[in-house]
Amino acid sequence: MFKHLLLPTDGSPSSNDAIQKGIQFAKSEQAQVTGVYVMPEFHVMTYRVEMVEDTKPQFAVDCRAHADQYLDVIQGAADKAGVTCHTVSVTSDHPFEAIIKTAEKKGCDLIVMASHGRRGVRGLLLGSETLKVLTHSKIPVLVYR
Repeated sequence: MFKHLLLPTDGSPSSNDAIQKGIQFAKSEQAQVTGVYVMPEFHVMTYRVEMVEDTKPQFAVDCRAHADQYLDVIQGAADKAGVTCHTVSVTSDHPFEAIIKTAEKKGCDLIVMASHGRRGVRGLLLGSETLKVLTHSKIPVLVYR
């Protein structure tokens, strides 16, 4: 039924759990997966302490390191399960838009993601990216809780 799944990650434990289930589902469907991590834009005025402390080049290096770390989880799980996998990182202040655009660009027919990633004040300020994907995506979304 599904042939190409998009697996967004933010590196959270719930995201990693959704990745594992998404890989299992892809294997059962004989589908391929694309993993995506959305890196934030650099801003001088921000609620993110790490941006205030970093220069733009250092922030980019740190974001790239996080992206590689989080996407390696997807690639490793896919390799272990024998599922074809590609990974991509994109930069956007609106993760839900980047997730949907990536799914469309890569020809994905299902987005598999965790019900929540951010917690506490960050989650309250930003809202649920999963809810935003559910609201705006024309591609089906499977939410792992």
